[in-house]
Amino acid sequence: MKPETGEILEAFEEYLQIVKGLGEKSIAAYLADLRQLQEQSGDLLSLETEKILHYLSGFKNKRTLNRKLASINAFVNFCHARRLTTRSVRIPMARIPRSLPKYLSDEEIEAGLALIDRSTPAGRRDYALILFLYASGCRISEALAARREDLVEGWLRIRYAKGAKERMVPLAPVALEALEEYLAHSDIASPYLWLNYRGDPLSRVSAYKIVRKYLGVSPHVLRHSFASALILGGADLRVVQELLGHSSLITTQIYTHIERKHLKETVTQYHPLGA
Repeated sequence: MKPETGEILEAFEEYLQIVKGLGEKSIAAYLADLRQLQEQSGDLLSLETEKILHYLSGFKNKRTLNRKLASINAFVNFCHARRLTTRSVRIPMARIPRSLPKYLSDEEIEAGLALIDRSTPAGRRDYALILFLYASGCRISEALAARREDLVEGWLRIRYAKGAKERMVPLAPVALEALEEYLAHSDIASPYLWLNYRGDPLSRVSAYKIVRKYLGVSPHVLRHSFASALILGGADLRVVQELLGHSSLITTQIYTHIERKHLKETVTQYHPLGA
């Protein structure tokens, strides 16, 4: 007896959760895409490639298109592997040009830091946090998980990195001085570096608001700014990879595009034939 589409979707949902290990939001997005396809094009188990392509033609944004494709391809593969259908439709993803990461120049960061009133506890913390992120290149989750004991002779030990890999990052003297000033004025006993006014660990939302207030960007842009400054300064790509905690050099290579863009702009600006 052929199972109903609803039963198959329930089995697919369990597969995404248990086998693929996807989160609730990702699973909900997959199922929403499939139900939308079903509403517009008919039974999911008997869809022809032409109908799927017609459905996909309504999405002009390539990122949205690829998300829809990922849902459809995953479902079709799931059904084909369980012999619920003889079709094995595999539509290639749309190619998306890789965009350069947004980053700030040193002058832009200095201008933002100059706006902070360092005579207050919150101001000292905000100033130190922004310098800490820019000087270390760490993810905001890593920064907020950092403890006092992770500061070792001018180095930051990042033990809570993505993929549970520990790494050591040197901190610039100016960032260390700002951090020491902030900690010296704090009378709250806590193992964590970054605290709110109640003495609790600073949340991601609060950290985002702090960076946004003075620099107009998210904390992650400071990580890109750290990497970009190193690349433009001539740092070896593998050194930058180690400092950022990237498992693959391919991830780090996006910053070489920034270097090439900088070189092109320099030639355009200063070479007599560049204009």
